[in-house]
Formats: sequence, C-alpha cells, structure tokens
Amino acid sequence: MKFKNNTVALDATDLKILQALQEDATQTYAAIGKSLGVAHSTIYDRIKRMEQQGIIKKYTALIDAEKAGTKNITAIVTIYTDPKESEKVAEELCEAPQVLELYTSLSEELQIIAKVVAENQEDLHAFIANLVAPLPGVLRIRTSIITKKFKETQFSILNDPKKLTFIKEAHNRIGENKP
Repeated sequence: MKFKNNTVALDATDLKILQALQEDATQTYAAIGKSLGVAHSTIYDRIKRMEQQGIIKKYTALIDAEKAGTKNITAIVTIYTDPKESEKVAEELCEAPQVLELYTSLSEELQIIAKVVAENQEDLHAFIANLVAPLPGVLRIRTSIITKKFKETQFSILNDPKKLTFIKEAHNRIGENKP
C-alpha cells in the first residue's frame, strides 16, 4: 500500500488480500498468506493498515433471509423530490431501519431510490404513508415490490487495479461455488 496525493494506492498483493477476504473473511492470516505465497505477518500488517485507512470497513456475514425463515418483502421505492429538499429527504430516510440502500439519481427529475424491507405489504404501506410521504420536498412516490430475485452479487476488486469485477454469491448450497 502506497500513498499518492494523499490517497491510498493499493498494490497487487493488497488487492489479492481484499479478494481473499471477500471470498471468506473467516480465513486466518496464515491461510491467506499461504495461498498468496506471503508471510502471515505481512498479511496481518497489510490488513491492519487497510482497516486503519478505512478501506476495510467491517466484517459481516451474508445471510440468506429466506433460508433463515424470515418472511419479509423487499421493494424498490422511487421518491421524486423538490431539488432543494432532496438532500434532507435522503438524510432522513437513511435513519429508517427499513431502508437497506439509498441512492440519488438525476434523470429528468431528481430521484431518490431506496431498497426497502418490510414484514408485509401493510407495514410497507405504513412506512411509505407515515414516514416517506409526509417529508417536506417529496413530490410523488413510486413503489415496486420485488417478487423474485434472479441475481445478487457483492462488489469485489480483483488483482488488476484497473479492472473491477463481481464475485458471485452461491445461494443454493453451502460450500458450493458456481463459476
């Protein structure tokens, strides 16, 4: 890891470490080091530096909610806003536990796009009617309930710093990796 113009520049080893952690964050430093041909102490030092620099934000488990028995619905909520109020609306929505992801988009109009989870349609309606609609600057709301998931991936950086790729998450059987 090197610094250029006050920004972190990751080398090929750093990127390989990140890839290994994204594939399985429970690996030991020794296991990562062995797979990369690097001493475990080097892996430890680099991971600690990347944590301190905020490159590695946190370690978490990806859970298949369906297999875990939760019966939630997911919706994509598009909120059209007054441009003067959009930042405030977005910041307010970020505080809601129902909001999993939140983005802004500029097409013909300024939009806030939220991935929202609710226990059922009634709870989704209550969230939109009681929390989203009353916010100052909200002009209209469009909701699409997700009926079937075909693909879900996690973003990953590969060995080549100029190339970005995605690691597929195998969701059908534990331990099975699909190409």
